[in-house]
Amino acid sequence: MTEITRVPLQPIAKGALPKLWLGLVVAAFLAGGIAWASLPASVAIETVKAGEGPSPTRDDVALVNYKGTLPSGKVFDEGKQAVFPLSEVVPGFTKALEQMQRGGKYNVEIPSELAYGDQQAGEIPPNTDLMFEIELIDFKSRAEIEQQRQMMQQMQQMQQQGGPGGPPPRGMPHGAMPPGGMPPQVPGAPSAP
Repeated sequence: MTEITRVPLQPIAKGALPKLWLGLVVAAFLAGGIAWASLPASVAIETVKAGEGPSPTRDDVALVNYKGTLPSGKVFDEGKQAVFPLSEVVPGFTKALEQMQRGGKYNVEIPSELAYGDQQAGEIPPNTDLMFEIELIDFKSRAEIEQQRQMMQQMQQMQQQGGPGGPPPRGMPHGAMPPGGMPPQVPGAPSAP
């Protein structure tokens, strides 16, 4: 059997224990600060009025009222019932919408890293944080929107062809008989020759 060489532990000097704890606390704060500094940027959202139901996803299209301002308070963009595909806006706007519900109103701050970064965008200077007031009216998936678009196209085609509920063919007044057609039979009236 092998024997483990024992090394005697030295006693901790009087007054060294508080220094040891202080060193551990400082090390923990430094590690926390480094971890916090390395976190990815995120949007800050304040709920003004809570919404209800599920939240949109990156693959959805949102209908919103919004107002965008610079840190100075200058309005750089505004819209009523604006349609936004979530995958086609700045990342911070997408991240914010993904945390909202229908009918909700929110104040959002988007850090420049999730907005336009070091790029100039119209009157938005580089490295500028953006503030938004956003009301999420509704959202739908792209599949739902595509299905609605196809139904609208079919209805328009039916109307152009004079289908059910569509207008009569061009040049014929509503209620008129098409050429070569038979007049409607009225009970008790003599039939046409």
